[in-house]
Amino acid sequence: MKTGAQIISLLFHPLLLATYLVLLLGSFFPPMLMIGPNHLWLIASFVFGFTFVIPILNLLMFKFMGSVHSLKLESRQERVLPFIFISALYMLVAFLFFYKLPFSGNFNKLMAIIAALVIAATLITFFIKVSVHSLGIWGMVGILLPLVRFVPQLLFPVAILVALSGLVISSRLLLGAHTPRETLVGSIAGLVVGYVGMVVLF
Repeated sequence: MKTGAQIISLLFHPLLLATYLVLLLGSFFPPMLMIGPNHLWLIASFVFGFTFVIPILNLLMFKFMGSVHSLKLESRQERVLPFIFISALYMLVAFLFFYKLPFSGNFNKLMAIIAALVIAATLITFFIKVSVHSLGIWGMVGILLPLVRFVPQLLFPVAILVALSGLVISSRLLLGAHTPRETLVGSIAGLVVGYVGMVVLF
C-alpha cells in the first residue's frame, strides 16, 4: 500500500502540477490559453522545463551541497531555503512570461497565479510544515472552479481533480509525510489563492 502511495505522491508532485494544468486547459478549454493545438505541447514543454526540471536541479544542488539531507525535504526547517529559491525562480518565470516571451495574456496571468501558489507555500512554511501536495492540487481546483460557470465541459475534470485530491492527501497521510492539519492548511491555502487569483486577474 505504501508503494502505491509513493507512486501517487510522485505522479502528483507539486512541481508537475503547472504542466498538468496547462495540458488540461489546452485540451478542454484552448481559448483560455489562446494557443493553437499544434503549440500546446511546445508550451507545455516550456512550462515543464521552467517549473519542474530547473527546480529539481536546484534541489539536487542543495542536496549535493549538504543544505538538505533528503530530496523529500522531510522537516519544516529543511524546506525553508529551497522553497525560497523555488519561489524566486517561479517569480522570475512569471516575469519572463509577462514581459519577455510572446505568449498570450491569459497564459501569463495563469503563470502569475501559479507563482502566487508557490509563494504562499513558502510563506506558510515559515510557520508550519504545510502539505505542498495538498496546496498544489487544490490550487488547480481553485483556478478551474471560476471557469466551470462559463465552460461546462470543465466540470468533469474538476470533479476528477477533487477525487484525486482525496487520493493524494490520503497517500501523504499514509506515508506519514504530513498530519491532517498540515494537509488541511495546504488545501485551504491552495483553494483560496487559486480562486482569488482567478477572480482578481480575470
